[in-house]
Amino acid sequence: MVCVTISLGSVGIGICIFRARHHGKLENKATKNGDLFSIWNYDGKIAFEDIIEATQDFDIRYCIGTGAYGSVYEARLPSDKTVALKKLHKTESKNPSYYKSFCNEVEVLTEIRHRNIIRLYGYYLHNRCMFLVYEYLERGSLFCNLANEMEAQELKWSKRVNIIKGTAYALAHMHHHCPSPIVHRDVSSNNVLLNSELEACVSDFSTARLLDPDSSNQTLLVGTYGYIAPELAYTMSVTTKCDVYSFGVVALETTMGHHPREFMSTMTKPSTQQLLVKDVLDPRIPLPKSRKEMQDVVHVVKLALACLSSDPKSRPSMQDVANEFSASKTSMNSSFF
Repeated sequence: MVCVTISLGSVGIGICIFRARHHGKLENKATKNGDLFSIWNYDGKIAFEDIIEATQDFDIRYCIGTGAYGSVYEARLPSDKTVALKKLHKTESKNPSYYKSFCNEVEVLTEIRHRNIIRLYGYYLHNRCMFLVYEYLERGSLFCNLANEMEAQELKWSKRVNIIKGTAYALAHMHHHCPSPIVHRDVSSNNVLLNSELEACVSDFSTARLLDPDSSNQTLLVGTYGYIAPELAYTMSVTTKCDVYSFGVVALETTMGHHPREFMSTMTKPSTQQLLVKDVLDPRIPLPKSRKEMQDVVHVVKLALACLSSDPKSRPSMQDVANEFSASKTSMNSSFF
């Protein structure tokens, strides 16, 4: 995620309303007008002065995260609405690849409306600075919640199952219910954010890609180590099944309480075929108490393992996974315990 430093005064600010149907003209408008400020999908008004004042000109005290592309700031607006500002690092704002990722994120997120996908309220684009305005999700990333002992204990089994379901529904929507399939390409626990109700929202679409059915969809290798589908190491062709694999990692990470890298390295061994559910459950919280809760957790684990198949063709689609969750049906196999 990213946001950016804004110098008011010397910049002639152009305000324009940017609708989803106009997203393809983003780069042309930016070049022609010099700068763009667009807010949509928001019930209040946001002014540059409000953003500068809310962050005290992007003071480090308001920084809530830093990544490769830039930093994220928390900003409370005069309306009492809190937003997240993703600001591109100043030294990289002129880098063509970073500029492309910024435009890509705007383009992709204007295509999507879903309760489990982070809402983009707008953006500011200028040759000296760039930032995105997002909804603010109070609990931060799934990764941080699992890493923190106290917060992890708040994530009871019902909450964890719902987080995994929400992530699945978001990816199914992207893959199967958008005008063109959208592949995220960087699904990880750092890019699943939680709101105050511990509901999941998929975030960070800087590397997302709209699939072209008439193209080979060759790509450079992107993503987070430990979540990247193994076939990308030799095919370099991105498909929705790459996201399915990454989802499987996140789902297993959510049940185990940590990244399942050691478990994944032993998945082909005979001993793993006699898997006990308790072997993949976070020991920091009590085992599921009710039969229904245990069924839900078993269901998640089974689906996660199916998503982690080394053969992309053997993985379910995210629509298959979402349908399984929606049906809420699972057959308990006693040998699985």
